[in-house]
Amino acid sequence: MDALIRTAVESWSPPWPRIATLLIIAAVYARGLVRLHRQMPERFPMRRLGFFLGGITTLFIAIASPLEELDDLLLQVHMIQHLLLMIVAPALLLAGAPLIPLVRGLPVIVAKSVVGPISRSQSLRAIFNWLTEPLVCWFAFAVATWGWHTPAAFQLALRSPLAHAFEHACFFCTALMFWWPVIQPWPSIARWPRWTMVPYLLFADLQNTALAAILTFLGRLLYPMYAAAPRVAGISPLDDQIIAGVIMWVPASFFYLVPGAVILMRYLSPRGMILPPRIGSRSDRELKLAART
Repeated sequence: MDALIRTAVESWSPPWPRIATLLIIAAVYARGLVRLHRQMPERFPMRRLGFFLGGITTLFIAIASPLEELDDLLLQVHMIQHLLLMIVAPALLLAGAPLIPLVRGLPVIVAKSVVGPISRSQSLRAIFNWLTEPLVCWFAFAVATWGWHTPAAFQLALRSPLAHAFEHACFFCTALMFWWPVIQPWPSIARWPRWTMVPYLLFADLQNTALAAILTFLGRLLYPMYAAAPRVAGISPLDDQIIAGVIMWVPASFFYLVPGAVILMRYLSPRGMILPPRIGSRSDRELKLAART
């Protein structure tokens, strides 16, 4: 192991508040899902627990592991961190259909006194509906991606721990918005026809590819602060930037294009035109049953 990496890892101290928060969220979800699985095993299969815990684990690696000690030394590590926050973690968490399990996992008094009034608020519902509108989700994600990768904003995040935390919060929250209409976690209802998620993902890949190409082919440092960082394993700052661009380009394209291809194939299949259940159907009755505390 490179001496700089070893020193960074050895100097890492666990961020206990973040770790405790992640563990509490995981425990609340697991408690809720187990209770729901007993009632409706088909609607709430235990594999969802694996998805959700995978998302929590990914968040831990991104923001609560020694990886954080290396992101100011290597841009490629910083890019891996962003990939985890913007694609892997939010997609896995939403695949766990977390809304109802998290509510059911809370103590009854908290669910009734806090979540109940929030869920009945028409103003908050309107805000949530706007935030999960696919067009809003796409643009919020793109603006966060490009905005925080400008040299001024990116280097501010390198200098300031508070700005760095805010950057990560922006990435993660807009990523949850972006992946919401793609995964459409139960019991949410799709706003757009399913086939529209294909161009939705394709255009997301195009804007990501454009930014990755800038990093890869620019030929000069986009973030000069990395020129002053100690060299790890003899990697030059420009080579580090090129590797970071490739990381942003290739794995991210896989995560955008493969789901798009799956959605397209399912849509073109004989069952692809089946309409979702109407209000009052079995799914609606299941929702009422699941929401009981």
